Amino acid sequence: MSHRLLIALAVAVVAGFFILSSALFTVHQTQQALVLQFGNPVRVVTEPGLNMKVPFIQQVEYYERRVLDFDAGSVELVLGDQKRLVVDAFTRYRITDPLRFRQSVGSEASFRGRLEPITFSALRSVLGEVSLFTILSDERTRLMNRIRDEANASLQQFGVQVVDVRIKRADLPAENSQAIFLRMQTEREREARELRAQGAEIAQRIRARADRERRVLIAEAARESEQIRGRGDSVAIGTFAEAFGKDADFFAFYRSMQAYRNALAGDATSYVLQPDSEFFRYFNSFEGLPADAVAAAPAAAPPVVADAPADAAEAPPATPPVAELPATTPQTAQ
Repeated sequence: MSHRLLIALAVAVVAGFFILSSALFTVHQTQQALVLQFGNPVRVVTEPGLNMKVPFIQQVEYYERRVLDFDAGSVELVLGDQKRLVVDAFTRYRITDPLRFRQSVGSEASFRGRLEPITFSALRSVLGEVSLFTILSDERTRLMNRIRDEANASLQQFGVQVVDVRIKRADLPAENSQAIFLRMQTEREREARELRAQGAEIAQRIRARADRERRVLIAEAARESEQIRGRGDSVAIGTFAEAFGKDADFFAFYRSMQAYRNALAGDATSYVLQPDSEFFRYFNSFEGLPADAVAAAPAAAPPVVADAPADAAEAPPATPPVAELPATTPQTAQ
């Protein structure tokens, strides 16, 4: 009897444990539960912890309490300024009413199929009223909030709350991109031409200013050099006049010698001049007298020699030496 009693007790303990485990269920803090009895919902458990249900009769379905993410596909929209835009958006939502969620869509996979057209409809409704510039400006956050509110108005029947809607990427259609790129290229080329023209204008002004400064510097340097040269010429003329005043005859002779040296420097120098011209006056006499003056000058008295012998021949009268000039004939200067 004792052996059978132990077996019965063990079976009772196992059966009790199995029944107790079937009657208890745990709701995690990231979940919420819906208790079903024969497929019909009887109660909603939203608080985390240990809960009880009727074993073998009631079942439990769990739903996420966390924010869920839905990445919608790309959709082409027509904006308020009649420009076409391809928008890639994503939605974040939370299940707020598990009972309504199960009654309306049944499962999360079915709900995602309903969420995409609702999101696209909200995008078209809001973005169809604004321009492309507004979407790219600081008004973008306000537009996203409007899209979220419109999506929530359509999703109330599903027991879902949209937390946020954001545009992940916005592109122009392929057929419009090329035209816009060409327009942008034309605009950049125009700006480049304007910048080059402005640069050329600035460069021209700089060159003109530099040229003006160069001319001013050259003029000032020329003026200063002329002043210095004038002062030097003044000193030279003063020195020249002082030297001329000391010995006019020697100075005239020296100047004539300089003229001869400069004029007769070449090997093939020819002049057509009269022999008695002023240029050759020092060829006639050391005093620079003209030829007729030399011819008309009186003969100098012979020197007196004391106690000269009787048979001494009389000396010829002394005449000043006359430079012999070669006979000149008219020539053509070379």
